[in-house]
Amino acid sequence: MRPCDLWVIMVSVIITTYNRRAFLKDAVLSVLNQDYRDKEVIVIDDGSTDSSHEEIAGLPVQYIRKENGGISSARNKGIEAAQGSHVAFLDVDDLWKKKKLSIQMGMMHEGGYDISYTDEIWLRNGRHLNQKLRHRKYSGHIFQKCLPLCIISPSSVLIKRDIFDKVGFFDESMPVCEDYDMWLRVTSQYPVLFIEKPLIIKRGGHEDQLSRRYPAMDSFRIESIAKALESGTLSETMRDAAIVELTQKCNVYIKGAIKRGKAEEIEHYLGLARRYGAGFSLSA
Repeated sequence: MRPCDLWVIMVSVIITTYNRRAFLKDAVLSVLNQDYRDKEVIVIDDGSTDSSHEEIAGLPVQYIRKENGGISSARNKGIEAAQGSHVAFLDVDDLWKKKKLSIQMGMMHEGGYDISYTDEIWLRNGRHLNQKLRHRKYSGHIFQKCLPLCIISPSSVLIKRDIFDKVGFFDESMPVCEDYDMWLRVTSQYPVLFIEKPLIIKRGGHEDQLSRRYPAMDSFRIESIAKALESGTLSETMRDAAIVELTQKCNVYIKGAIKRGKAEEIEHYLGLARRYGAGFSLSA
């Protein structure tokens, strides 16, 4: 493959931001400085009140401001505006390393993949954070690997635009775990390429991170698994694995609800487990 063959495919890079003025310019520059030339940069401002737009005045980006609606609505707005055959995302807290796009486009082209993601460097309050074994990443048909928790960072993804026409956009009813929900849909239908290079930097530790506002993250993952089971797109193997994971997560919540005396929660999660032939056990 000649290097020039890569430049005929346009990538739409969607950067989402909400009151992250201090991070925005660095995020944008990490995209503009990529050596992959055939790209457009779309900044979706989800109703910021900190005059974020002033930080990127004069830079060659498409700036779209919308009413605050959450990360899913911001990403969806970007997908709708995208003109490229491929879409990449960058959360404003994160950064891309040099050559991210050219490496991904080249490896996807060579392997015949429609979606890829990369390894990442984690920083919390500026200090390096080691990833745990449960965050291990995989290539291929990885639906089962994506069930316990989200192993695909949106900031590392490069995906063909038309996949969203098949699997749908991000679920705007989910305040968190919207990425987990999306990747369950995608990986149930497409093989995924994992690039074992740390091509993004994730910067965490902020006081207003969504994960701090929603500590019971598995409750949203349970709902996503139930959606996948109802979708009719899962193979028998995938369905069996999804039921096992749903059962385990429901059991944890049922036990917690019993301790807290939350009758409605007990009834809800028991109902979900029973719907798919799963059960509840105090010893599970």
